[in-house]
Amino acid sequence: MDESAEKPIVLVVDDMPENIAVLGDLLQGDYRVRVANSGRRALEVAASAPRPDLILLDVMMPDLSGYAVLRELRAMPETGDIPVIFVTALDADADEEEGFALGAVDYIHKPIKPAIVRARVRTQLELKSIRDQLFDRNINLEQEVSRRIRENQVIQDVSMRALASLAETRDNETGNHIRRTQSYVEVLARALADHPRFAGLRAEGIIDIIVKAAPLHDIGKVGVPDHILLKPGPLDAEEWRIMQSHARLGAEAIEAALADEGEQAPLAFLHIAMDIAYSHHEKWDGSGYPDGLRGEAIPIPARLMALADVFDALISRRVYKPPLPLDQAVEIIRAGRGRHFDPDIVDAFEARIDVFEEIARRYADD
Repeated sequence: MDESAEKPIVLVVDDMPENIAVLGDLLQGDYRVRVANSGRRALEVAASAPRPDLILLDVMMPDLSGYAVLRELRAMPETGDIPVIFVTALDADADEEEGFALGAVDYIHKPIKPAIVRARVRTQLELKSIRDQLFDRNINLEQEVSRRIRENQVIQDVSMRALASLAETRDNETGNHIRRTQSYVEVLARALADHPRFAGLRAEGIIDIIVKAAPLHDIGKVGVPDHILLKPGPLDAEEWRIMQSHARLGAEAIEAALADEGEQAPLAFLHIAMDIAYSHHEKWDGSGYPDGLRGEAIPIPARLMALADVFDALISRRVYKPPLPLDQAVEIIRAGRGRHFDPDIVDAFEARIDVFEEIARRYADD
């Protein structure tokens, strides 16, 4: 390996050849030295590979002054962070103040003193090396944090689906029901995000939270006895009352988790999950359960889930019924417009029936 390739690069800029020669001879042994005899040439060299680690820049030059060169260096992303030391015969305080204001890191006055030049060059290169190391470490840290966040998010998503599947499998539904209804909810939410009645869906990240919470809609079924959950025929009045309790049971389970976690709880996610679990059987006309909520009183996530859940139940096989053809399921949803479902959500559904059909096909049950 060429040892010189490991040395820092110093760009010396001066319109006087003798000054370049003096600085070049002084630095050549410890650094790789590049030179430029004008401001324009300095900008070209600084922006080309290999870029310098430090620039020694004369102030008084005929084409572009050192101050003008520094302004342009700072304006270019590829050269904006290269440290610049002015080397000049100017010694007025105002000159130094102007240079520092533009971003120079130091001043060396002519005639130069070799020991001072070496010390200041070494100091600035050491500082740059430390900055570069910190920058690289920050990038690596950000990448590691991002990786862990993604990993934790995947774990959370899988855990939510697994927990929801546990409830679904007790009444012969499948994990694909969860995937289908989750996808239906996302389609509807994104379709309605620009609708004036659904402005809340435009809040940053809210649709993603609704979609992630959707699998927990029937988590309360774990509290319903098997003889009711798996009954192949109609439920009597008492059995139906117990079946309806799954909405309350699911919301209470999520609320308990919220209370246990306290300030550490993911509040938006758990509150939306509670809304969905508790209210997804409410109906637009007030005839649903558990509270008989009507119209806008029903939380939006629950309204989205209501249509998604009913549509999927219609086209899926259940212990008490065969699946319906798609066109019949669509007609039932249309008939529920303004009665069971929010009219605008039905309109969004009708505009995207082909997407619903594709989702149903993609996640079809075996």
